[in-house]
Amino acid sequence: MEIIEMIKAIILGMVEGLTEFAPVSSTGHMIIVDDMWLKTQEFLGKYPANTFKVVIQLGSILAVVVVFKDRFIDLLGLNRKNKIVPVGAKHLRLTHIIVGLIPAGVLGVLFEDTIDDHLFTTETVLIGLVIGAVLMIIADRYSKSHPNTQTVDQITYKQALTVGLIQCLSLWPGFSRSGATISGGVLVGLSHRAAADFTFIMAVPIMAGASGISLLKNIEYFSMDALPIFIAGFISAFVFALISIRFFLRLIDKIKLLPFAIYRIILAAVIYFVFL
Repeated sequence: MEIIEMIKAIILGMVEGLTEFAPVSSTGHMIIVDDMWLKTQEFLGKYPANTFKVVIQLGSILAVVVVFKDRFIDLLGLNRKNKIVPVGAKHLRLTHIIVGLIPAGVLGVLFEDTIDDHLFTTETVLIGLVIGAVLMIIADRYSKSHPNTQTVDQITYKQALTVGLIQCLSLWPGFSRSGATISGGVLVGLSHRAAADFTFIMAVPIMAGASGISLLKNIEYFSMDALPIFIAGFISAFVFALISIRFFLRLIDKIKLLPFAIYRIILAAVIYFVFL
């Protein structure tokens, strides 16, 4: 049984890692995989499923930190060899990240219980998948006829705030944080790659903060018995997130968002007609 639990933990870590930063909704996939197959509430048993999911999400966050380590070092002012940015020059600053985080952070705190109690079902995820896909298609069509900002260093505070406001849509499970923010970035004039960079960098503090709070609330569930399961899921999520992020960033300016939107619609249709 322990081997089966370990395999399922690795599979969940893989699902988390592959989908956390692709615009397909990792939360939606985790809920669907849970409801349709793995049943983590049952297989984890004495290991609370929500705590396990927080742990593997930290693996995905670590992957982003690794990919963007130089950027984070610059943002935090920890690079002794940091280049001096001329006055008036455009450059991504920590304040851009903070501005982008405020809207979803505030709404998340205010409506956390409501979201947890009413929106974490397969049915609500399917709604989020489809509506999010429509937003992504609109963003792609908009980008074809409007000039865009090529690098994340050119982002303005107005763009950062607007992306933050659109990110609030991702509080609905299935909508996808990266899907909402990349679409929002494209709609306010960023290139797909610039929007993706800003999305990934902005995800670290909000995800780390939410995960940290959740872990503190459930610290009593950490034990030597749970450790192997948590470590397996964490490593799996980290490895697959690292692969997913690097692959995604190489392709996003070429393939745009349409393939992901089509996938979301097909996935929602299959789940609805086959399982529901």
